[in-house]
Amino acid sequence: MQDGGMPHLGCVKSCCKDYFEKGFSKKRVVSLGVLDSKENKNYLIEASPDISIQLNELLKNKSSKLDGIFITHAHIGHYSGLINLGKEVANTSKTPLYLMPKMTQFISNNGPWDQLVKLENIELRELFNEKEEKLTENLTIVPLKVPHRDEYSETVGYKIIGPKKKALFIPDIDKWSKWEKSIESLISQVDYAFLDGTFYDGNEVNNRDISQIPHPFIIESLELFKGLEESDKNKIYFIHLNHTNPANNKDSEAYKSIKAKGFQVAQMGMTFQL
Repeated sequence: MQDGGMPHLGCVKSCCKDYFEKGFSKKRVVSLGVLDSKENKNYLIEASPDISIQLNELLKNKSSKLDGIFITHAHIGHYSGLINLGKEVANTSKTPLYLMPKMTQFISNNGPWDQLVKLENIELRELFNEKEEKLTENLTIVPLKVPHRDEYSETVGYKIIGPKKKALFIPDIDKWSKWEKSIESLISQVDYAFLDGTFYDGNEVNNRDISQIPHPFIIESLELFKGLEESDKNKIYFIHLNHTNPANNKDSEAYKSIKAKGFQVAQMGMTFQL
């Protein structure tokens, strides 16, 4: 899910009504666990508001520990879970936090995040655009800077390189056309592509100026990618869905259309081998 999750604060639409009435939801804000089972190393991409549940899922082996967190940018759904590493909750010790330069400065110079640094709950590890970060013999992560609303930090996606396969993780970008890189070319270079699918189209958000929250609509991505080989289409999983996005519902025409055209919508608990 997108940063606000589901049910979404203030939503009175049918998409959230049942969840508010039932008082619970199994949908979680976007996050990706990356693990090297051979070396028992475990990493998390994004510290979402649902980090406690997501880490519990990732570290099912109780002898495992979290070996680091990668953040894409300073929007609340992607880093606010870090607060749980502090002394009020987990009180972690020097958990490696991998950040781009501007994001490093943001965490270092602003409360309450700087307290995590001062108390050594986290240990900052700086990343650089397109520079490989080798985590284990079999696992490398590469940040790719993308255009987005960079109020407090730059925004990146990540290429995750395993011993046999590669994955691309881009939960937020303004529009594919604004990026100097070819997303089609990048898709051809990986085995899995987890891509921004925040909004299905521009009609679903009728209470805000959609131009102020730019993302590639799924219908735009479907049009852009329609010429890809079927094998490349099958690599694409839409992630980071807004609560209003009809693709959240497997019975919707939107979801059925995405699947019929050869693409995927990511679901909780999916696992992929690299």
